[in-house]
Amino acid sequence: MRVKYLGSGSGEGGSPTLFATDRGTILVQGYIVTDPQALSDIGEIPEGETVVEITQDILRFADEPLTTDPRNNRQRATSTEGQEAL
Repeated sequence: MRVKYLGSGSGEGGSPTLFATDRGTILVQGYIVTDPQALSDIGEIPEGETVVEITQDILRFADEPLTTDPRNNRQRATSTEGQEAL
């Protein structure tokens, strides 16, 4: 998997941060939630997963289309059906 930095609420390398992958997914870096009440409200969290807390303003970076392919920095194009074409 290749990853491209999208943006951060505290500058590059800080937290929270969003990254786009070449698989069409978003990675989120944030602080692990340890508050017992919050975890109780969420319910069971599957093994291998965790809940992280981010500031709401960081989500603006997820709305921006990925303009380069992290695998080779080529411009990405989108077909009329919304499927990515390289």
